[in-house]
This record gives sequence, C-alpha cells and structure tokens, in this order.
Amino acid sequence: MGPDSVVVESNQTKSAAGAYMLNTSGGYVTILNLTANIQNPRWKAFIGRVTGSFTLDDASGSTVYDWALATVAGEVYATRNSSTINWNNLTCASVASLNLENTRLSHTSPADNLTVTFNVSSGATHREFFVASRNISQNSCPTLNTYVNNNTQDSVFEEVALYEAIGSNIVYATILEQDAAGYDGRPYDFQMIVPEVGTPGWDGATAYYLYVELS
Repeated sequence: MGPDSVVVESNQTKSAAGAYMLNTSGGYVTILNLTANIQNPRWKAFIGRVTGSFTLDDASGSTVYDWALATVAGEVYATRNSSTINWNNLTCASVASLNLENTRLSHTSPADNLTVTFNVSSGATHREFFVASRNISQNSCPTLNTYVNNNTQDSVFEEVALYEAIGSNIVYATILEQDAAGYDGRPYDFQMIVPEVGTPGWDGATAYYLYVELS
C-alpha cells in the first residue's frame, strides 16, 4: 500500500567546494595531484523510518481493531510508474531491463549507470523476501547495499531492482531494518537510492511513487 502519511524531515545536498588558489612563480613547472568528490546529480536517496500497524478498516478508514507492530519488517518500494503496480507479476530485473531504464533516463555513463550500480553478477547477495504473494529468492536479483557510517558494507540496507513486464517498469525495493545504524551513524529503517535523469544540463526532478509492505 501507499503510506498513509509522509513527513519530510530534511532534503539536503553537499555544497560545492570553492576554487583552490594556486600561485606559482613564472618559469616553474608545477606537477599536481588533485582529488575531488563530486556530488552525483544522476542519483538521489530516500532514507528514513517506518512506523505502522495491522488494521481492520472500512472504506472510510474507520478502524474496527488494530495490532501495533513492535518490530518493523517488510519492504519499501519506489517506482517512476504512476499506475497501479501488478505486484504478483514482479520478477528480478535483468541486464536488458536495466539497460532499458538506462536509455529512458539517459544514463549513458559507464561509470554510474544502473547496470554498474546494481550488482548483476552471480555474486550479488540479498535476503529472501516476499512481494505480495511473490517469493523473491535469496541472491536472485541485481542488488546494492547503501553505506553504513560513511563506509561500504554488505550486511544491511539491501536494495534490489525488480521488473514489471507490463509497461516495462523498474521497481526498486529495499528490505526494512529495525533502527540499524545508517550512512551517517544515525538509526534508520531503510535507505535506498534511485536514478534521476542523466541528461547533461538537466535541472528538473523526477517523481517517484512510494509503497510500503509490512509483514
């Protein structure tokens, strides 16, 4: 289901560093080694916490009974598709379907396109999970792990790329954690990255539609 409410706590980006002033004497040859970490405008991240319950509601949203969840489990999904997802027909994304999304979003750089970012090799690792009644078996989909404490890791915050054949849509799924230390050391339930349009000079924003599955 789509979430009942979303509260955006922050939306931030790294500030660009100023120029480095270099003043050498005429007649000298200066050899330099430069290091630069450049903010990537072709990707963006969704990070946060999930709270919820199981309920018995009528069409107006009035609750007959509910069950509070002490531990959060399930997935958060993000997709560019504004139509209703056919959840039971989702499969793992293939190299071909990721390349189709590369084309649609103009992700032409071999350094950071979808097939490079998501591990499509047989060494990709993620836990087993269910999408509605559809079983996604362990280590079967293209996957990535977002960072913990500013470092790479391969144990939590797993994100996989799924594919909906009708409409040829990519659906990104991240498996929920329970207050796990995130990219900045603070506790989060999910972290995920999704692609933005990669056309040079693009200065717009691409909408994503979010869903939550609790189990």
